[in-house]
Amino acid sequence: MPVINYIGVLAAGVAGWLVGAVWYGVLGKAWMAALGWTEADMRGPDGKRQMPIGPMILAFVAQLLMALMLAGLIGHMGGPTLTNGVISGALVWLGFVITTIAVNNAFQRKKPMLTVIDGGHWLAVLLLQGVVLGLLR
Repeated sequence: MPVINYIGVLAAGVAGWLVGAVWYGVLGKAWMAALGWTEADMRGPDGKRQMPIGPMILAFVAQLLMALMLAGLIGHMGGPTLTNGVISGALVWLGFVITTIAVNNAFQRKKPMLTVIDGGHWLAVLLLQGVVLGLLR
């Protein structure tokens, strides 16, 4: 049974969450355009831009759960190493994440750029989480 480093899981979860902050901070306008949203769509009833607190909390909890599951998978690959972390993150992304995003976005008739932006985000998250988990044995 794999031993999980819960400090590593916490660090990987935080790192993944921060990747999202940077990713969408840089690509926010392109992301909104891919969704067909405008700046006005991001404003609350008072006309001010609203920080979506509920989704931010959900994203953080999801990042922690993702890091925990990735740690378990890495443990089953022979234990936490940098190589196992990166390979696990990349394979999880390729086999489960980008496939799911691509299918959902296709059936919802979303612009392909949305799949590129969101898929790139999750690839960066899983690779970074794999690195953190691989290094923090």
